[in-house]
Amino acid sequence: MKRLILLLAFIATPVPAQEPQGMAPDERPAGNRAGNSYANPSAVIAAELAFAQSAQDNGQWTAFAASAAPDAVLFRPQMVWAQQWLDGRANPAVARTRQPHEVWSSCDGAVVVSHGAWQETAEFGWFTTVWQRQPDGAYKWVLDHGDVLQQALPAPDMLSAHVADCPERVRRPGGPRDGERARPKRTKKVKLKDLPPLDPVHRAGIAPDGSLHWDITVAPDGSRTFAAFWNKDGQEQTALAEQVTARPHRAP
Repeated sequence: MKRLILLLAFIATPVPAQEPQGMAPDERPAGNRAGNSYANPSAVIAAELAFAQSAQDNGQWTAFAASAAPDAVLFRPQMVWAQQWLDGRANPAVARTRQPHEVWSSCDGAVVVSHGAWQETAEFGWFTTVWQRQPDGAYKWVLDHGDVLQQALPAPDMLSAHVADCPERVRRPGGPRDGERARPKRTKKVKLKDLPPLDPVHRAGIAPDGSLHWDITVAPDGSRTFAAFWNKDGQEQTALAEQVTARPHRAP
């Protein structure tokens, strides 16, 4: 009950760029003044919780499809277009439960990486999901993967939200004045019918402001390597790095 109250309080309170909740003062990203950032990691946490609840209410694959962008990818264990794989797929009798633990947002809020735990009957594991802000302002996931664990991932007392350092902005004629914030670039809408052939080996993405980017590589046996990088303390750092070994597929 205590953790649920904390979650609800977190979602109800916008997260200013200079003070992401769940972080000590010395962990706050340098240079992220609230006036310079459109980051709102709490919106992605809300999307994660809605996704998890939808899986219980409407079915696991139904929830995956409803919250996925047209160009989202899954791993079965090879990389596949998620919407094509999910189309018409029957839901399992019991949906997997999942809880976000930590999120990393670009300064402009366009790309957010979430990491957390999942449980399914007698199994448990971890997941990482990349969320991308859509033209209408809503967040849809563009990549989801995970793996099983021998022991359940410990739940944190509070969710942690991190925001990348904002890049230095050079004012252009007619651009924002000092102290004003530049509007984020509009994300181009992708249509399912326009998807190109999928590269099964490599996929990557980057926020329009360049403050966060991610990369995943898939081997022929289905093993894969994922990493997310962000601007932190004046340099690019690794926010998250994961390796999934080849095995009979279980986790998305």
